[in-house]
Formats: sequence, C-alpha cells, structure tokens
Amino acid sequence: MECIVHFDVQHSEGVKPLRGLLFLDEGKTPAEQDLIGMFKDMNFNVRLEDREKLVFKPVAPGEKYSEIRITSFDNGKKNSKQDNELKSIVGNLLPQKPTGL
Repeated sequence: MECIVHFDVQHSEGVKPLRGLLFLDEGKTPAEQDLIGMFKDMNFNVRLEDREKLVFKPVAPGEKYSEIRITSFDNGKKNSKQDNELKSIVGNLLPQKPTGL
C-alpha cells in the first residue's frame, strides 16, 4: 500500500512543504524507522525529536534546515481521516506503557 507523507521543512528563508512516499503492508502505519529511512533517501539525515508533534531534527550540525514536521499522511482511501491516521502513527511511535502495575 502506498502512503504519501506530507511534511514541512523549516529553512532560514521559511517553510517548504514537501511530500515523500512509503510502501507499507496493507493496514500498517509508518514506524519511526520507516520515516527516518524515507527522509534519508531524500538526503535528510534526521532523528525523531518530538514524538507527539512528529518533529525531526538534523543529525549533523550546520544543515541548511532546522527541522522537519510531518503534517499529514494519505493512504489513498476516500473514507479515511488523516487525524485518525496521525493519532495511530503517534501511538505506534510512542513506547508502550507496562500494564501490570
């Protein structure tokens, strides 16, 4: 399944909206490593800075951009809501809390 990732790259001159493409198994949502790999393929070497807001920062100092923020995901389904997909992805990125305490 194709998943289009919409994101903003923050440059000193302003924000540049871009898109990336991921190929996922049906019903799956992108994991942190999927997103980092997609960015790396686009020559953005990043790490996840803020899991809730899906903000990525450059690994190397001196890059021409200061951060990348994912704004939405599009899996091509007409009835899917991007906010629900974003919530699901954030939930998958966050570490699971122990349940037996």
